[in-house]
Parts: sequence; C-alpha cells; structure tokens
Amino acid sequence: MVNTEKFASRLNKILDYYDLSAAAFADNIEVGRSSISHILSGRNKPSLDFVMKVVKNFPEVELYWLLNGKGKFPATKESVPETVPPKIEDQPISSAPVEKKVQKNPVDQISNFPSAKSGKQIQRIVIFYKDGSFEAFEN
Repeated sequence: MVNTEKFASRLNKILDYYDLSAAAFADNIEVGRSSISHILSGRNKPSLDFVMKVVKNFPEVELYWLLNGKGKFPATKESVPETVPPKIEDQPISSAPVEKKVQKNPVDQISNFPSAKSGKQIQRIVIFYKDGSFEAFEN
C-alpha cells in the first residue's frame, strides 16, 4: 500500500526537480489539475494510471522510488531495471528465409495431448522456433 503522505512528498520533489507547477505537471501527464491537487493534499491516493503516466513522461523517475521511496531520483540509466520487454518492432528482424516444413500424420503419434484425451480431433500442430522457422504437422 502506498503511503499517501510520502508519495505526495516524492511528487513534490519531481515538481521541484523539473521546476513545474502542479498545473503544468498535470497538463504534461494529461490528467486533471484537481487530481494533482488532491494527491498533494493527501485527499486521494494515486491511481495506477496516474503513476504510469508519471513514469512514462518523466524517464528520470523510477517506479519503485515513486511508489515506496526505494531507488534513486533522478534515476540513472544503470539504476532503472528493464521491466518492459522490447517492442516487436524494436527487435532485429532476421534476414534468413523462413522455412516451412509440413509433415503428414504425426498427430496420430500424440496420445498424451489434451485434445486427444477429450475425443476432439487435432487438425494441425505448428511449432515455432526462435530462428523464425517453423514446422506444421497436419492430420
């Protein structure tokens, strides 16, 4: 549980660091100005959406520091843990051609597969490999 008073104190540190008024900060993270006022006064606790907007818009703010005071502010690149996997479009694309292998009837050999026990018939099984190739097994 977030301590509202200490969270407000950390939020004030962010405002001071960036030399922003509460209104300018609210505009920057696209929340209502009253939201900032209510959090700073201790009337309301910050929502997850609010916290995530702060962290997204101010990269020097560590999530753990903002929530519970542990960590650094302003954060250094080394102190920020990699918590979000890279986007697919940010990952390198292999130039190797994609192999497609299709084999007939190996599905009959899978007696422990859950759908085999339920009486349903398997139409196709596809296995994707990390190198971008795959195998398709059709019944």
